[in-house]
Amino acid sequence: MPVFPPTRHSVIERMRSADTEIRRQAFGDLVEGYWKPLYKYLRIHWQTSHDLAQEWTQAFFSEALQKEWLSRYEPEKARFRTFIRLCADRFVMNARQSASRLKRGGHAEMLPLDFPAAEDEMVRHRLTAAPDAEEFFRQEFVRTLFERAVAEVRREFAAAGREVPLTLFDRYDIDPSPDVSYASLAEEFGLTSAQVTNALAQVRRSFRMHALEALRALCGTHDEYRREARELFGVEIE
Repeated sequence: MPVFPPTRHSVIERMRSADTEIRRQAFGDLVEGYWKPLYKYLRIHWQTSHDLAQEWTQAFFSEALQKEWLSRYEPEKARFRTFIRLCADRFVMNARQSASRLKRGGHAEMLPLDFPAAEDEMVRHRLTAAPDAEEFFRQEFVRTLFERAVAEVRREFAAAGREVPLTLFDRYDIDPSPDVSYASLAEEFGLTSAQVTNALAQVRRSFRMHALEALRALCGTHDEYRREARELFGVEIE
């Protein structure tokens, strides 16, 4: 049976914790889950340059940490993801009005974010316009969430020496050719169709568990997590 990380409480609950380490971990989850959607949103929706989007992404999270304004989230008004986007909009408008704004965090430690990888994804997915800001931000949030889940699946199965299920997952779900089928994979790997079915079911189950765990850590409340889980995966969470 796969071993999954312990369940984490909502990001807002943890950011309000009296425990410094819990708050630090919550902020780490926040950055990991939202920096790439934010960066792409700045590039596409706000039509910023590569360099300016990097600067603003770093400054946004730096100021969020220093001033703790994300912990002021009110769940009855919007989803946490929407709240992040609206905070980013406000941040950009203020930054454009006052160039000195970004200098306040000049001594803050820069986050190790892979901006070139985000740029490559924009080219690969042909992201050139965002007619609806909310939907664009949602799509990029989900894309990042799924990427994280796939990375966790790869680590889990590689550590267990189970490379074949991973390869089947890549070939059928991640980057399928037009003519791929369970039967063709079974023939290629010397398996039965039932074995291919079972292997893919195991990897998909692991993917969903990792995605749900990451999703829970990025939602503002448990009710929001339940709603997101239902919409993304069709599962009911207690």
